[in-house]
Amino acid sequence: MRRVSREEIKKAPEYAATREDFRRGVLEQKERRRVHVGSYLTFLFENHDTVLYQIQEMIRAENINNEPDIQHEMETYNELLGNRGELGCTLLIEIDDPARRAELLSRWTDLPGTLYIETEKGTRVSAEFDSRQVGRGRISSVHYLKFRVGDQVPRKVGCSHPDIAAETTLTPEQTAALCQDLL
Repeated sequence: MRRVSREEIKKAPEYAATREDFRRGVLEQKERRRVHVGSYLTFLFENHDTVLYQIQEMIRAENINNEPDIQHEMETYNELLGNRGELGCTLLIEIDDPARRAELLSRWTDLPGTLYIETEKGTRVSAEFDSRQVGRGRISSVHYLKFRVGDQVPRKVGCSHPDIAAETTLTPEQTAALCQDLL
């Protein structure tokens, strides 16, 4: 997948002038790329535009103007993108109640290893995740994952963890969006 380049990042006044239209387009893309699995898990499959939007929004929110900090944001967010045959996504573990969230995140330390994509051929591809997001005795509520599906067509996204086992069959729109990312 094409990475965000420095030339694409706009300065604050230029971004402000186009922000609403760009934001609207990215939110439409995110709708096709968001997959809810069970009660707690939301997978947001990233692409060039979603990453560019995150970079622009961070620069805007944090008022980042110097080149090393802009470069750092680019490097950080470009890591979310998969390479050829690989899907990159952000996993959100959504638990509203803080006490319940703390309890479950400490109980689910093995959760990242139970996440998968099932392809049309029935192959289960496990998530690759950053072990830094699993702390001492708990996991983070946000994870950055990669799925190496190669040239196979994704069909389902799931979790086999015994506490929250569930899977979601992708819609045709979601499948098309993810297949486009694999090129």
